[in-house]
Amino acid sequence: MSSTFIYGEFIIKEFPSENKNPKTALKFYSHFPFSVGAMTDLSAVQNAEKTNSSLTPESKIHAPLQNISFRMEENNTVAVYVGEKLFTKYVPEGGNSPILFPIKSACGENITRAFPIINNVRNESHDHPHHRSFWLAHGNVHGINFWNESGKPGKIVFREFISKNVPTLAAKSEWCAPDGSVLCTDICSMTFAGNATTRWIDLKWEITAGEKDLCFGDTKEGTFALRVASSMEEERKSGGKIINSDGFINENAWGKRAAWVDYHGMIGEKKLGITIMNHPKSDFYPTYWHVRTYGLFAANPFGVHAFTRHKNKNAGDFILKAGKTMTLIYRVYIHPGDETEGNVIKCFEEFQKLNF
Repeated sequence: MSSTFIYGEFIIKEFPSENKNPKTALKFYSHFPFSVGAMTDLSAVQNAEKTNSSLTPESKIHAPLQNISFRMEENNTVAVYVGEKLFTKYVPEGGNSPILFPIKSACGENITRAFPIINNVRNESHDHPHHRSFWLAHGNVHGINFWNESGKPGKIVFREFISKNVPTLAAKSEWCAPDGSVLCTDICSMTFAGNATTRWIDLKWEITAGEKDLCFGDTKEGTFALRVASSMEEERKSGGKIINSDGFINENAWGKRAAWVDYHGMIGEKKLGITIMNHPKSDFYPTYWHVRTYGLFAANPFGVHAFTRHKNKNAGDFILKAGKTMTLIYRVYIHPGDETEGNVIKCFEEFQKLNF
């Protein structure tokens, strides 16, 4: 039997805009329940936007938020809905680590690759079978590979849900060596949101070492990653593009530090984009990016030598002391169009104000 948890009320906040034209003034909405008296205001805004054909792209992107609900499925899978539309599913047993799959845009398109979870999607790339949609892992944790699934890899094992307080889902996992010993634990908090045109997930990983100091080694293979839909891959030369917050494009964005990176391209007849943003309060901000023209899209703070050819091969090694915690904070923002149409800069400006 499935269970449903619903969160459907939000405060509306209007932020100052230099442009006083009501058609282009930006509205932003926070994730806190509003009073009964404010419900009328939200209804009025919704009705106005439904009837106003002159809304700008900016106002459409920041349209009122919709209800989020969680529906429990088999094997602790949690389906996340925006209104009545499926957004994503948290899959605890996604391979060598928990994953999110599928992940859908506001218009219903799958924005991550299905392979290897589903093998028969037409025209999909079948390289790197350990790239499972949306995941966290690292290629060298005290000498153990949690990134690749071949050989004797480590495994990140879901243990329990810490919270299902909609719109936030928090899950605890253990990073287990091949012999079963636990190197560290992580608590992943995922806050989901969406409106008529966009979707986003705010993510906070708190990774705590066990009884011994733990080294996250310098390697390009990591860390928070997703694999974009194959039709978006830049190297297919069908409209895919990578751009970071400093203006580096495509292969030149690889190995750079940046506050955010946007990867956009065509899915069917629609141009869609995915932005990963790194919050300033995240450890190691701004992170390095392991973002590839063949579709891998990863934030990796540890690959200093791997990305920069630093003379010290261990320049990016990080020792997490026994019992201590490091924190990684990101937003994944799914939007229509490119980084300009998606209003990515403004979205990041608001994201970095959040207090994690």
